[in-house]
Amino acid sequence: MITKPKGTIDIIGTDAKIWKYIEEVIDSVMDKYNYSYIRTPIFEATELFHRGIGDTTDIVTKETYDFVDRGKRNMTLRPEGTAGVVRSYIENKLYGSANLPVKVYYQGTMYRYERPQSGRNRELTQYGVEVLGSDDPYLDAEVISLALNINKMLGLKGNVVHINTLGDKTSREQYRQALTTYLKPHIHELCDDCQQRFDKNPLRILDCKEDADNPILKEAPSMLDYLTEESKKRFDTVCEYLDLLQVDYVIDPKIVRGLDYYNHTVFEVHADIPGFGNANVLGGGGRYDGLVEQLGGPATSCVGFAAGIDRLVMALKATNEKLPIDTGIDAFILYVNEDEKKYAAFLSQELRMAGFKIDTDYCHRSLKAQFKQADRLESRYLILLNSDDLQEGLVTIKNNQTKVEDKIMFEYVIYYLEEHLSVEDTPFDETDDYCCHHEETEGE
Repeated sequence: MITKPKGTIDIIGTDAKIWKYIEEVIDSVMDKYNYSYIRTPIFEATELFHRGIGDTTDIVTKETYDFVDRGKRNMTLRPEGTAGVVRSYIENKLYGSANLPVKVYYQGTMYRYERPQSGRNRELTQYGVEVLGSDDPYLDAEVISLALNINKMLGLKGNVVHINTLGDKTSREQYRQALTTYLKPHIHELCDDCQQRFDKNPLRILDCKEDADNPILKEAPSMLDYLTEESKKRFDTVCEYLDLLQVDYVIDPKIVRGLDYYNHTVFEVHADIPGFGNANVLGGGGRYDGLVEQLGGPATSCVGFAAGIDRLVMALKATNEKLPIDTGIDAFILYVNEDEKKYAAFLSQELRMAGFKIDTDYCHRSLKAQFKQADRLESRYLILLNSDDLQEGLVTIKNNQTKVEDKIMFEYVIYYLEEHLSVEDTPFDETDDYCCHHEETEGE
């Protein structure tokens, strides 16, 4: 038997419904914030990620899925979404738009060859936003509030933002010097990865998961103590806007994020998920003002964030949050013989085109088995086709909850369902001119 690759999942059943619900909420919120949808390729030139994400990151050094295509070109399955969006921004000359900043969002699969664990797969799905073309601190706060508001609309509780600043270039250089001076006597007490990062990118040591609880890192100097006046003022302004937007946040100097392109604001979104532990980080991002220029475009200020939909599904299931997900159908059409089946096929098409959620039998079930199938599908109404009734232009419609039956003319089925599904609990009015017979039954 062929099985799915390690680190991938099948999204089926209830999980698929939760997944689609999350996507719909994301689409709705993005529309309110006036973010446009963008779709970029799943694979790109390897150079894009090496230059964009950074050669010292774990993603590039350990986790990318790289391959050589038939044209002998080096390609990589995208491990994150930002680099592709920036490439598109440059290639399509969106920096020339009169409607700056460019505000976009995406939903799509990413690929990272890492050890599979709860909420972290090799094939993962992320949604994210990118705002390109403005350095306004208000945008930092808006992006953070957007991430938080999506979690709130999904019903997740205890949402708090952990925020930090990496400052400008001068701030980072001052902090890098202080950090390396502090770490140098202790570097051999840290993991092998941290020892390799020491010379290349010491700030990445603060993001180490293996040494997260090591006292050496807990007592490391704080970035906030090495900010230039301009960087400090900017960070204070971002926090003022967060207060204005009523965003719950804590300043966390250990937040550096895992990608090399960040500067100034960086953040993570945490939620209170029972039993999740470190997995309660449901997204993160920050400002990356140098990336567009680094990839060959004009100097452009940018900010964004991304979150894993896989983890959001897990979070919603863990909280047992009651979601407004419709698991049933509007009507199930039952029949016995081939002539009735043709009516069922025609009626199914008509009702679906009219906007109803309809199903019928495709497995030659007995009438009794069809009733059971309708119950499994949580059908609100049953439409029973009978040859004798059909000759007179009639069908029977049964409320599958109240068991009330009505016999109506075939051509009025659409109007009947429109009325009764819109006012599900309203008592039936026998004066309706399309009703031929009305009764209440006990069984099938």
